[in-house]
This record gives sequence, structure tokens and C-alpha cells, in this order.
Amino acid sequence: MKLLKHRWFAFALLVVAALAIALVGLFKIRPESNISATEAMPVPDSAWVAPDINKDTALLPETKKLLLYGEELIAHTAKYFGPKGTIGHTSNGMNCQNCHLDAGRKSWGNNFGAVAANYPRFNPRAGNTQSIYGRINDCFERSLNGKPLDTATKEMQAMFAYIRWLGQNVPPTKKPIGSGIEKISFITRAAVPDSGRLVYTAKCMVCHGKNGEGLLNATGTEYTYPPLWGPNSYNNGAGLYRLSGFAGFVKNNMPYLQASHTAPVLTTTQAWDVAAFINSQPRPQYDQHKDWKDITRKPFDFPSGPYADTFTQQQHKYGPFAAISATKK
Repeated sequence: MKLLKHRWFAFALLVVAALAIALVGLFKIRPESNISATEAMPVPDSAWVAPDINKDTALLPETKKLLLYGEELIAHTAKYFGPKGTIGHTSNGMNCQNCHLDAGRKSWGNNFGAVAANYPRFNPRAGNTQSIYGRINDCFERSLNGKPLDTATKEMQAMFAYIRWLGQNVPPTKKPIGSGIEKISFITRAAVPDSGRLVYTAKCMVCHGKNGEGLLNATGTEYTYPPLWGPNSYNNGAGLYRLSGFAGFVKNNMPYLQASHTAPVLTTTQAWDVAAFINSQPRPQYDQHKDWKDITRKPFDFPSGPYADTFTQQQHKYGPFAAISATKK
């Protein structure tokens, strides 16, 4: 009887040990000391993190009010300046944050992180020194296909203050990781609009519409999803009309609320192709006859001539870009 009990106890121990081994294998349980710091903690997406107005206890009430108004204007520009704007119709109905995501705060989302540290600066396109005011009006005239604002207005002062405040902790002339748009790697061939059409249909059309028309909100005051081409989209003088900027923006941010810098949805090739497709579609034309007086300063992917090199306009527009970029260096 005692022998039977001992045998039963030994068998029970074997069963428990087997279950423990199975659980370790199933759940991949490891001693804490074997988990590296990289595995234990998420890798930060960016070196630049936007400050929070509501957490800045040093702000005076009037300053905070102005900054919040600037943030509102960036986030909901069309509400004030669109076709149904409460201040006046001076833009196409898009919002600044359609291109500068999360009111200019999102990492790699064309944010304003490095603006205050780098303006005023020389603008090779205009051939002069440009201030933050000039940069804002550039967006109004090109990306919003509208009219410039008087710099003395409360609205301009609010946007100026907000952009300056966002970049308050960035040292002069510095551009921290995560600011602006990432310069993604080139592909070895030219970007193909027809391939980009397939990407657009599969990944973008659900929000931006079959014909790139975007989606207006219920009151028609602003776009829930902006138009990507057509009469209400950005014109051909906008920064995102250059393929490198659009491809980098798309790779890290689209589809919206799905993609990120650390977890993109599209491949690099898909990003270049869909950028080529979107920018090959009709859109408003901007008078650029005063731009690029010094054509040697034109970017490698500026889509219209004349050029200081021997590459064709087609290659400047769609690539491949590596050879052109190399001549610029």
C-alpha cells in the first residue's frame, strides 16, 4: 500500500513537471533577466515630442488663449477661411492639418517641430529670406489655393505664436528626428502612376473618394478627408506636389490612423507609385513664373523645367531620382 502511494506521488510530480514545461513553451515564459531593454520597452518613434498647451503651467491666460486659437485655426482652417468661412472665403476648404497632421504635432507628419528653429531662412524658390509669416502665407496660396493673410490680423498672430511655441525647445538651426517629412529611400525605377492607381483603389479610395474628391462633413464647412485632386485640392505650386515629399508623407501616415513611422502599411515602392498617381491627376494651376530664378537650385524632383541639367522633365517628375540627386550633391 505504501509503495503504491509513493508511485502515485511520483507520477503526480511527473504530470506537474510536464504541464509546467508545456506552459513555458506555450507562453514563452522567460526569466526577467533574459528580456532585453529593447524588448521590455517600446522604441520611441521620434526624438521630438510636441509640447502640450494645457500642461504648460507657465503660460499667462491671454497667451494660452492665443495659442489655443492658433491651434484651432491650424486644425479647422476651413471653418474660418473656407467657402463657408466665418471670417471670409480665402481658401479651397482644406485645413492646414490635412498636410500638417494633428495640428502640426505628429511625428513625421509634416509637423512644425523645426520651424521656429530654422526661420527666417533663405527660400531658394523665391530667392529671398522667408519668415514664418511668409511660410504660412505660402501654404495659404499654394496648399490651400487661396489668398495670403494680412500679418497684422489676430488670426495670423495666433498661428504664428502657436508654431513658434511648438518649436520652443528646439535649438537654433537644428532639425530633430521626427520633424517635418522623412526623406524615404529612392526606388531603382521610375514611379508608375498606373501602379499607384491600384494602391489608391485598395488603400485610399475608401476615404478620399473614387475621383479624389474627398469627403465633406455634414454641414459642408470642412473636409473630414481632404480632396487629393480636382478644383478643391492643393495646386501645382504646393510642396506636396513634389513626389519625394508626398511619398514620404504617405509612407509614414497613410492609410490614416493605421500607418505610422514604426509600422507603415505601404511599402516604399507603393508609396512612390501612389504619390505619382495622385500628383498626375488634374488640379489647380499656380502662377510660378517668379519662382526659381536660379534654376540650379531646383530640387531633383521638381516636375517642370527649365533645368540646369540634361535629365528630362519626365525623369524629374517620376524618376528614377538617384542619378539626378547625385548631380545635386
